[in-house]
Amino acid sequence: MPEPKRVLAVVSDLFFSSKLTEAAKRSGLALEFVKEPKEVMEKAQHKPSLIIFDLNFEAAQPLKLITKLKGKQETKGISLIGYLSHIQVELKQQAQEAGCDMVMARSAFSQNLPQIFKRHSGIG
Repeated sequence: MPEPKRVLAVVSDLFFSSKLTEAAKRSGLALEFVKEPKEVMEKAQHKPSLIIFDLNFEAAQPLKLITKLKGKQETKGISLIGYLSHIQVELKQQAQEAGCDMVMARSAFSQNLPQIFKRHSGIG
């Protein structure tokens, strides 16, 4: 059996983290939480199928990380999804300009989590 695909989550909210963990389990994905920008870059070298960013997690510098990941040959193919409050129009635009593949309101992201994970698990 192939190894489960990996997903990195750059997320600080514990309540949301458990939601992600639950959805990942159901999708057969290996989910790993990362809080340090340096660690995100290191772990991205192992080609996770997806990296999730809480765009409001300022300590992790999500916009800078997205730009870096998309700027490197080895990591630019990784899918990046960011979520934020639906009223943060400017931040959404900045994330898209940085190279984030999909930027969603937190509520929509939450609702679509099973489909998103299913799409990145390579199953089904």
